[in-house]
Amino acid sequence: MITLKEALSLDKGEIKELRKDLLKKIEEKKELGAYVEQLNGNELSISGEGIPIAIKDNIQVKNWNVTCASNILQGYVAPYDAGVIENLKSAGLSPFGRTNMDEFAMGSSTETSYYGKTKNPFNPNCVPGGSSGGSAAAVGGGVAIVALGSDTGGSIRQPAAFCGCVGMKPTYGRVSRYGLSAFSSSLDQIGPFAQNVEDAALLYDIISGYDKRDSTSANIEYKPVAPNLNSDRKFTIAVIENYLEEASDEVRKKLEESIEALKKAGHKIIYKKRLNTKYDVATYYIIATAEASANLSRYDGVRYGNRAQANNLKELYAKTRGEGFGDEVKRRILLGTFVLSSGYYDAYYIKAQKARHLIKDEFEEIFKEADLIYAPVTPKTAFEFGSIKDPLEMYLEDIYTIAVNLAGLPGISVPVGFDDKGLPIGAQFIAKAFDEQTLFDGALALEKILK
Repeated sequence: MITLKEALSLDKGEIKELRKDLLKKIEEKKELGAYVEQLNGNELSISGEGIPIAIKDNIQVKNWNVTCASNILQGYVAPYDAGVIENLKSAGLSPFGRTNMDEFAMGSSTETSYYGKTKNPFNPNCVPGGSSGGSAAAVGGGVAIVALGSDTGGSIRQPAAFCGCVGMKPTYGRVSRYGLSAFSSSLDQIGPFAQNVEDAALLYDIISGYDKRDSTSANIEYKPVAPNLNSDRKFTIAVIENYLEEASDEVRKKLEESIEALKKAGHKIIYKKRLNTKYDVATYYIIATAEASANLSRYDGVRYGNRAQANNLKELYAKTRGEGFGDEVKRRILLGTFVLSSGYYDAYYIKAQKARHLIKDEFEEIFKEADLIYAPVTPKTAFEFGSIKDPLEMYLEDIYTIAVNLAGLPGISVPVGFDDKGLPIGAQFIAKAFDEQTLFDGALALEKILK
């Protein structure tokens, strides 16, 4: 597959051929289930004529059906472009197909999608990760040059690790959330999937920057990362010791090998411990579900998508949501409504916000001694479909990623090898807020060392 860097130098005729070639590849690998909809190559009025890029099904693209992989949004047509889509079009890129996802981005396996499952490109019996599983499988499976996803608790980095590609979550506020269907407003961030670190940096530069339409967008100076990439910089890298101890033998082994490679290349490695990851999980699933409960209340059968047949307003709300939302979304709405309810708000929600501050402070303490933090992305490699039935066990798949969202920091997943079954293993770098240059430089250094 051509890289984004190569594609950016193509002329119009070459881009047209590229789009045709990509459509052919997508058709050949239809069973992957990466896309919920591919646009016909002739529909240029909808899909444009730019470099084709896969878009997660929760990012608004004008005149597209955007459904968050949910039954409740079937029939909804986006009336406007998200901020990131405007940026793509300005840079000569063009949305080209909606990628599958967990319903409303709630999941770690892309098994909760209304459209059915997406398969892992390395093993069709295994999950691609989630919630951006379609975007990761599209890039990892060679049916997308690059893709956009969203990361609320690891939804870019975890599927990137499972599918053997690069996935990056920007600092909270660095990329506009205008036009991203909200799951958890204080955690959600749009970010890139790519075949390599340089392509991820190029796409990150294109989508980043201040947007006055997003009240959480950071109005600070933006310096492009890609033109200044430097894999020769030497860093002090903090390895999270207890993350390694909790990981599977195969994940730990590959991480330890990559740590030795970083040492040999001249980077200083220090070891740090973090709070028990159970605190991260508890904090995240209180804050994220509380915000989801508030955000998803807008889907009532009156304004968007599907509407159930009902005799009165109360029945309309109940039937529309009952028929429209899947089990996992209902579970999280119930959890969120509970922690926000009278008598439980202080005990759960307020306590979780205090814990969030402790997590943020803990990272700041580590960054006093280190330029980057290095850790596994997932405790194990991609698991088989249906093998995790307990929701809590599924939530624990995110133990290494969610703290980064809670602290609002940037993180990037880079492939570091394979397990005995040939499934990819990913490692993540975490950097200080708004220090994406260091993040990408560290990731590029690792990529070059391992290659």
